[in-house]
Amino acid sequence: MNPARREPLLWLQLLGLSALPLEALLLLLVLAGADPGPLPGFERVLAWALGALSPAVLFWRLPPDLWSLLLLQVPLRGRRPEQLRLSALQTALPLKLLAASGTALLLPLVWLMDAKAGLAWAWSPLSASPRLVVLLVSLPLLALMQWHWHQLIQTLWLFSRPAAQVEQTLPLTQAQAADDRLNLGLPLLLLPPLEIAAPAPQPEPTTKPEPTPEPTAQPKTEPQPEPEASTEPVAVESEQPGEETTPEPIDSVTEAVTEEPREEPPEEPDSGDLVVDAGVAVAPEETAEEHESSKLDAEVAESDGLTS
Repeated sequence: MNPARREPLLWLQLLGLSALPLEALLLLLVLAGADPGPLPGFERVLAWALGALSPAVLFWRLPPDLWSLLLLQVPLRGRRPEQLRLSALQTALPLKLLAASGTALLLPLVWLMDAKAGLAWAWSPLSASPRLVVLLVSLPLLALMQWHWHQLIQTLWLFSRPAAQVEQTLPLTQAQAADDRLNLGLPLLLLPPLEIAAPAPQPEPTTKPEPTPEPTAQPKTEPQPEPEASTEPVAVESEQPGEETTPEPIDSVTEAVTEEPREEPPEEPDSGDLVVDAGVAVAPEETAEEHESSKLDAEVAESDGLTS
């Protein structure tokens, strides 16, 4: 944690955000006390040079002490090493340039306020005063605005510094703090540092939660192709010699197998049913009566031949 954020005096320096608008309003009321002279432009530039530019040159050489509130300050012997280390960071060039930029902003502000000061003539504490008196009173107001501007910029700069940079900076000695800084005020301030608890690190869980398995898509079972029926004819052997049977296609045979079995009448003796291999039922070609009749026809034909 940055040590600058534990210093209560630096937080008090931020009051310059509210002090600067009030000082600008007071400057307007002071300038409204007298009418502009024969050379208003020259008077405005002269007041700006004496009240803003001269303090800016002084603050470049001797930066305003961080531990000074203009009327009160922290005594040199009572400053902690952290405070002296923060004071050593005031010599950074970017910080000096930002603080000096307030001088350029004050010139258009003085010009504008002096041009519009006649609107506040009724509320001016220096109404009907000479022009010289009005300009002399405005000089300390401009210097006070420069002081608050520098303290505000320095405080914001130190708050933005990383803690590692502050720890690596060598602290100033008491002699250097007295010679190289502008210490204004009575040495009566002794404020303890703020107790700001650092955020405790969150404890890591001892047991890691088991990752929930992602639902995996089950593989789709593709239907197995049915075996193609063979169209080769099946040879059926006949029980009687000399008789031939025509082969039937395998399709008709499979259809006959898949059909539900039907009750058949009891077999008669000497029937011409055929016995088929592999349990395949084949319809008989001729009935028993037709077979006997064919035999009788042959015997009659033979007897006629003998008689003739």
